[in-house]
Amino acid sequence: MEDKGEVKCIKFSLGNKILAVQRTLKSVDFLNFIPDSPQLEYTQECKTKNANILGFCWTSSTEIVFITDQGIEFYQVLPEKRSLKLLKNQSINVNWYMYCPESSVILLSTTVLGNVLQPFYFKSGTMSKLSKFEIELPAAPKSSKLSLSERDIAMATIYGQLYVLYLRHHSRTSNSTGAEVVLYHLPREGSSKKTHILKLNRTGKFALNVVDNLVVVHHQDTETSVIFDIKLKGEFDGSTTVHQFVLPPRSIQPYQIPVAGPASVTSQSPVPCKLYSSSWIVFQPDIIISASEGYLWSLQVKLEPVVNLLLDKGKLMDFLLQRKECKMVILSVCSQMLSEPERGSLSVIATVFDKLNHEYKKYLEAEQSYTMVVEAGLSRSNPLLKRPVRTQAVIDQSDMYTHVLSVFTEKKEEPHKFTIAVLMEYIRSLNQFQIAVQHYLYELVIKTLVQHNLFYMLHQFLQYHVLSDSKPLACLLLSLESIYPPAHQLSLDMLKRLSTANDEIVEVLLSKHQVLAALRFIRGIGGHDSISARKFLDAAKQAEDDMLFYTIFRFFEQRNQRLRGNPSFTPGEHCEEHVTFFKQVFGEQALMKPTTL
Repeated sequence: MEDKGEVKCIKFSLGNKILAVQRTLKSVDFLNFIPDSPQLEYTQECKTKNANILGFCWTSSTEIVFITDQGIEFYQVLPEKRSLKLLKNQSINVNWYMYCPESSVILLSTTVLGNVLQPFYFKSGTMSKLSKFEIELPAAPKSSKLSLSERDIAMATIYGQLYVLYLRHHSRTSNSTGAEVVLYHLPREGSSKKTHILKLNRTGKFALNVVDNLVVVHHQDTETSVIFDIKLKGEFDGSTTVHQFVLPPRSIQPYQIPVAGPASVTSQSPVPCKLYSSSWIVFQPDIIISASEGYLWSLQVKLEPVVNLLLDKGKLMDFLLQRKECKMVILSVCSQMLSEPERGSLSVIATVFDKLNHEYKKYLEAEQSYTMVVEAGLSRSNPLLKRPVRTQAVIDQSDMYTHVLSVFTEKKEEPHKFTIAVLMEYIRSLNQFQIAVQHYLYELVIKTLVQHNLFYMLHQFLQYHVLSDSKPLACLLLSLESIYPPAHQLSLDMLKRLSTANDEIVEVLLSKHQVLAALRFIRGIGGHDSISARKFLDAAKQAEDDMLFYTIFRFFEQRNQRLRGNPSFTPGEHCEEHVTFFKQVFGEQALMKPTTL
């Protein structure tokens, strides 16, 4: 680039194809960075006479806004023609401006005091004027000069909504000492409202960042930062909610600056970075620049230490469930609260389970609604319809089973009554939110009860339908027959109640060589005319009980006589080997003779 004087501001367009450079108060120069395009500068002067350009903002890859002290000018850049086309302009006295790229909103400070803010919204070639609003100053200003500084205002998106954050150094109420951050909600339609006040309880120099929907306020004097979460409960006075910080003040984790220079010098140990320096410049949402050291950082919130700082488990869950990377931290909290030395009471555990299942149910309902719309074919008429995003806050049954409950039940040192109470509490919570309980959770309950020989409790749970009927559960009960004989009957009763499991009941009985019981069952439901004779004869032969084989063989002979008028088996039934075996054991004369009416 040719040196044409001091650069006041320099910014690439979105996509980095066009560079805009402001060197004077009257114009902005442009340079294309497009392949096979000549790098020739072109210039746009501001349209308003006697106006000075305060700055400019790119709102898309080819749209730019000039902010002057007399208004704003919205242009489309035509890189091929190396010129700009004015789309819209608005006259308004401007003290200073602020831009939020996330929401494409420019905020202008107007009037003598500067406390009337006018937002503009930009989208695909259009500029919309939003409702202006007034920032309440701490006290009536003594003189008519600019009283609201750009330094005390920030704009950020919190929980999907745009807010203007005002750092008020002195509270409006005389009984309150210390500064506060006042949040004004900026909707696309309708008027802006003051909705939240964040109490800092201290004075001095502050800076603001927004990270993971949390407002982080840095305090230079104490070199600490405090965190606020506007989703957590505060004191509501009918219009605004007053919040205290979520956690005790904490310092940003120290950063070590590596020493640059030749290899012989770089063996020196790194130098600690000066935290909360007066040379720090903060940009929204999460950028901190150290001008003196030439470093740029993005601020992050570490969730693991929060677990030991926020002792109220209910509040901790409310906090964690709103964070992006929360799943593994939440699961570790669940594991901790079930084990010594941090074991929680059942009421605390129930509260945590309910909070998790509330989020889980919300996701399941959203997924179900989406599926219904898609299946009904309505998704084509609604292009904005999107599949619900599964955030890390959705902790489902498999997560709880794998990471928490199955590990917890294996711990021998836990009292078994507490173990069973925890499992039943989780099942109760799922039922409360009308979430279908997966069979593996019931299996975990049964295995735990069996492990501790609590068969009377198992019997009661099944009798009173605390454990819901399912085929996998019935099969598990059958496998327990050797250690708890009544489990066999409990299993059959469950399969009968399922009514869709008749084949399974027969298979289970035959596999246990209970051939007569299987036959009685199939007769009881009226299916004995269509069952396979060979299957029953195979099972009877494997039982190695000649009289049992005789009884079953005779039953099917009688069935053949009744249905076909002949006791013999047809070739299609593949029972030849069983007929041969019957003759060997009982003699040919024992075969039933056809009877004619």
